[in-house]
Amino acid sequence: MATRTDAPTRREQILKEAARLFAERGFHGVGVDEIGAAVGISGPGLYRHFPGKDAMLAELLVGISDSLLTGAKRRLAEDGAAGSEAVLDSLIEGHIDFALDDRPLITLHDRELDRLRDADRKMVRQLQRQYVELWVGVLREVYPAVAEPAARSAVHSVFGLLNSTPHLGRPGSLPGRAVTASLLHRMARGAFAAVGAV
Repeated sequence: MATRTDAPTRREQILKEAARLFAERGFHGVGVDEIGAAVGISGPGLYRHFPGKDAMLAELLVGISDSLLTGAKRRLAEDGAAGSEAVLDSLIEGHIDFALDDRPLITLHDRELDRLRDADRKMVRQLQRQYVELWVGVLREVYPAVAEPAARSAVHSVFGLLNSTPHLGRPGSLPGRAVTASLLHRMARGAFAAVGAV
């Protein structure tokens, strides 16, 4: 989930293993003891870091939505001077990094979002809307003739494409990260170009 180069904290290790286990076996199919064992601590030891599994799920799903939005804002600020095309490429690259590196979180979001408390689910949805709208704004700068509803539909469609990575096969069965990332990037740009050509 994190793109940091320093060693992950114990809390980050717990979240990574919880995401993997929840994605593999479902939220209710995983016990606290199993998560603890995956990071080398007792199940009850997890309660020093999280009040329970619900808190882990909330932090995972709210956290990745916040991380995507924060990263997109950073990319917009850093690449904005290079023009809208560069920003769009940068946004696509950032989302591809997420889609390839955080595949369990995509599965987790698809399956378990409804298990969040209302407040947490609303927060996820709010962050996601902001993320989409940032993309819509950039896309409409690249293709000014595209109406806002069409741009929004295109963004959601590209997210569907990029977020399909958990269904592409087991890790290691893809043609290699760089090749897969390049293919996804070309497909995303092709989809946006098709909308811009209408």
